[in-house]
Order: sequence, then structure tokens, then C-alpha cells
Amino acid sequence: MENEQLIRQFYESFARNDADAMTACYADEIEFSDPAFGLLKGADAKNMWKMLVERGRGNIKIEYKNVSADERKGSADWTADYVFSKTGRKVFNEIHAEFEFQDGKIVRHNDTFDIWKWSKQALGISGFLLGWSSFLQNKIRQNARESLREYSEKLNQ
Repeated sequence: MENEQLIRQFYESFARNDADAMTACYADEIEFSDPAFGLLKGADAKNMWKMLVERGRGNIKIEYKNVSADERKGSADWTADYVFSKTGRKVFNEIHAEFEFQDGKIVRHNDTFDIWKWSKQALGISGFLLGWSSFLQNKIRQNARESLREYSEKLNQ
């Protein structure tokens, strides 16, 4: 499968809330990173998408554009419009994604976005006042990883 099409398949699956189809685009040894979760590998990266889709309850609006790829690398810009489950606050997140491919699968996926802008929307006044700080950014990452750990434990029961 052409790598540009692989990126499109990933986001179209996300837009349909189909986490299994999303994670089928990933290699088993996938490395994913973003400002909220940090670096996740393998099953943790796949479970993160499953958790986000499940918690979104079909109410995540995904759009993507500027998809490009060659044999080894690719990129896309995408947006996620949703309600942050922990606070009930509306979030519109603009993300840039970079990909690396091997054997027809995504082996690295790095999402970048403005964590302060995200925290202002998702957390309200505390995000506005402290979202720029490494303290709150580390707390966001700790909470995200703890949620993922709990979710993964439930999957493994």
C-alpha cells in the first residue's frame, strides 16, 4: 500500500471511530509520541488510540489535510474537535503529524501541537495560568499515562 494512502486510511478510520483499523496501520513495534502522552511504544501506542476512541463515544470530529509521503517518511496536518472527558470542556486541537514507514506499516508517529493552547481549552483557568509551565505539562503527561495504564489493565483482564 502506498504510504500516502496508509496515512489517509489511518485518519479515515479515526473519523469513523474504528480504532482497530487505525492500529492495523501500525507496526507491532510502533513508536508514538505527542505532548500529552510522551513516548509510547507497541501495545501502549495502540491502546492509547483505542482509549481515545472509546472515551470519545463517537463524538470526536476528525479532519485531515496536507498528506504527503514517500517510501520512508510522511506527514499530515489534522484537527480533533471533541469534549475532553475529564472536564467536559470543548477542545479544538490542531496537530501536525510526522510518520516513518517500514514494510507497509507506520513504525514511527510523532504528533506535535501547542500544549498550552490545548490546556487552556481542556482545563480552563488552570490551563490558561499554568499550561505554559513544565510543572503542568508534566502533570498532564502523568495523568494521561495513568489513564492509559488503567485502560490497558482493563483490556488485559
